[in-house]
Amino acid sequence: MPSLDIAVLLGAVVILLAIGAARLGSRLGMPALLLFLVLGMALGQTLPGYGFQNAELAHDLGFIALAVILAEGGLTTKWDDIKPVLGLAGLLATVGVVLSIGLVGLFGYFVLGLPRSVAFLVGAVTAPTDSAAVFSVLRSVPLPHRLRAVLEGESGLNDAPTVLLVAAGTEFALGISPRGGIPGLVGLVVVELVGGILVGLFVGWVGVQFLRRVALPAAGLYPLAVMAWTLTAYGLSVVGHVSAFAAVYVCAMVLGNARLPHRHPTRSFAEGLGWVAQIGLFIMLGMLATPERIDSVAVRDGVLVGVFLTFVVRPIAVVACAVWFRMPWRQQAFLSWAGLRGAVPIILATVPLVASIPQSGLLFDLVVVFVVVFTALQAPTLGWVARRLGLVDPLAATDADVEVAPLEHEDADLLRITVPPHSRLAGVTIRELRLPPNAVVALIIRDGGSFSPDGHTALQARDALLIVTPAQHRAAVEDRLTQIGRGGRLAHWRGIRVGEAAPDLGVEQSDE
Repeated sequence: MPSLDIAVLLGAVVILLAIGAARLGSRLGMPALLLFLVLGMALGQTLPGYGFQNAELAHDLGFIALAVILAEGGLTTKWDDIKPVLGLAGLLATVGVVLSIGLVGLFGYFVLGLPRSVAFLVGAVTAPTDSAAVFSVLRSVPLPHRLRAVLEGESGLNDAPTVLLVAAGTEFALGISPRGGIPGLVGLVVVELVGGILVGLFVGWVGVQFLRRVALPAAGLYPLAVMAWTLTAYGLSVVGHVSAFAAVYVCAMVLGNARLPHRHPTRSFAEGLGWVAQIGLFIMLGMLATPERIDSVAVRDGVLVGVFLTFVVRPIAVVACAVWFRMPWRQQAFLSWAGLRGAVPIILATVPLVASIPQSGLLFDLVVVFVVVFTALQAPTLGWVARRLGLVDPLAATDADVEVAPLEHEDADLLRITVPPHSRLAGVTIRELRLPPNAVVALIIRDGGSFSPDGHTALQARDALLIVTPAQHRAAVEDRLTQIGRGGRLAHWRGIRVGEAAPDLGVEQSDE
């Protein structure tokens, strides 16, 4: 069998193993991405002929994969959710990053004895958080919307400034000083970030106008077109020497929040492509970070940096940024613990590795140890910490499961609502739902059969409802069903608000 065919077979088997790892990770409360990294290390050991030791290629592929991951994050980010917390998320992504770089850099220089340039780079590559790692764990943890949006916004925004600072730090380690010193470096970072944002806004706007006005011959072309627009923003930013990551994230957010044809399939396609990028990225990085090259010094320094960053630096950065927004201390504590690192620090560590600066190998190995050890420590405990801090809404487990199928030509949505056990939707009649105008419960599926309900039909646990609603009323329908599921038919009068912790309605909270 030709070697290319064997490579295709191995690639398919690896993807299937990675999908199994993702399932295992969800059961263990562990980010699947960490398991992908371990899988890559194992493959690098067992398949030496197919190993991956090209740091320069890993750097290039890693940046492209990160662009795809950021595009998927931008497409699925709702502007209405992130807008109220944009100030705090922006501070964490800028001021928080600078504090983290400075404090970790001082720790590396004075405690670990690293050269000043390498210590700065340790701080820079470990500064950004990873949204993929955080939300792969928190999908099943019902946090307040504001807290979840802060984590999502910070993770999406902090990659761009960090990449610029790592590049500047690498040049400094090579003896290339920035023009104008530190003020010049700050000015350059600001200019490149603003330039990337403007490119993202422009390309995203052009993409929206194009996709709204041009009827493509096949529905499957729309997801491809959207991803192509985001990567166009990335490429133009690279050519224009502005922040490519800022451009791709902003462009994707513009496209994701516009009323484009086939939005749901587009987001599903982007999510699948994001998974492929994450799987390939972490397995590649795992092959690059083979266990035999990680010595005791890298293990020691990685653990020490992780302890200092997790228990000292991250809380300081969160408090310094959140104090201006009067965020409750419990939410600040959770933000401090939920600052997971993932793919981004390892990708950034390839920048000095490719440049062959002194001790770049130690820097890369240190970062790998830090990511593996502290992701394994923090990730499984995030749900427990959220419950202990009183941030989990005990009634959210009774929220109805909602699936959406857009009816693009009719500008409407078909919702499939499943009533979970113990939901207060059970016993409520169709009339008492008081759905928005023109939203109709078209069908109820119960005990293997289906029927068209009338206003006096009472819902039962495990019912599946098919609701047709105008697209502009979809969010109101979902909010109304969530309110009733938590507070019953009198939810509005009892003050239940979606996105906030529900008042005590007699449901006992457990730490199990």
